[in-house]
Amino acid sequence: MSNEPISSNSQTDWQRLDTMSDEDIDLSDCPEITPELFAKATVQRGGLPTEKNKAQVTLRIDSEVLEWFKSQGQGYQTQINTLLRAYMEAHRS
Repeated sequence: MSNEPISSNSQTDWQRLDTMSDEDIDLSDCPEITPELFAKATVQRGGLPTEKNKAQVTLRIDSEVLEWFKSQGQGYQTQINTLLRAYMEAHRS
């Protein structure tokens, strides 16, 4: 994690955070994740808005990369698109 402030108005005490251990973090307002709670969890696809005008392309990627995405199950192409979109958004100037 970068200690660079997002804006010049950052009020984060980075030095205090850097010295904190896991035990110092107050989780009293977060429910414990029990096996029962975990069993009720759902997977939501498409966290980013989808574009209505997609283009079909031929793309050469490593076989190992493609097989890994396919092994993740249905929607692997949407997963790849979502990751590419997130990368694009993070690197826009």
